[in-house]
Amino acid sequence: MFAVLAAVLVVAAAVLVPVVLSKDDDSGTDAGDGDTSAQVDTSNLDAVQEYAGLTNQHLAPGKEFDYPQSPPAGGDHAPYWLECGVYDEPVPEANAVHDLEHGTVWLTYRTDDVDAAGIEQLAEQLPDNGILSPYDDQEAPVVITVWGRQLALTGPDDPRIGMFVAEFGAGDTAPEPFASCHGGVDPADLPSGGIAA
Repeated sequence: MFAVLAAVLVVAAAVLVPVVLSKDDDSGTDAGDGDTSAQVDTSNLDAVQEYAGLTNQHLAPGKEFDYPQSPPAGGDHAPYWLECGVYDEPVPEANAVHDLEHGTVWLTYRTDDVDAAGIEQLAEQLPDNGILSPYDDQEAPVVITVWGRQLALTGPDDPRIGMFVAEFGAGDTAPEPFASCHGGVDPADLPSGGIAA
């Protein structure tokens, strides 16, 4: 009888131990490791923020504008816009907002979240009428913005970059659509603050 009981316990242990261990593994993956990007639905544009009623006046030299979004999604701006392209330094907000008024796509990234390979990946996705620049005051690793629309992204490989450009990249939301960022100024040629006289 003792031998039968011992055999039953061995079989039970052989069956139950793997089951218990696999449940521990499952609960470890369900709990997550703090990576919130795994919880973000990147299959659609439902998370796009829309900002209505944005003003679009030119600011006088020396005048500043307090943008409620980081980065801004529109508002009063500098009289000069920036040339399209990839910048490795932050660009003046007031000038970039003028680009948004022209229908430009502005891709921004946090320098502590996106490495050189990620920046190159973003540059490859930048439309011709686009600006790419660092912007450390944003919460998300990458943000894509057009006039009145903005989407926080999980990183350079977020598939919503292409979706956003396809949906909003033509400039339809801008007060001066299709004006382009071409012909803009180099930020190095602007006075401090980005608002030229």
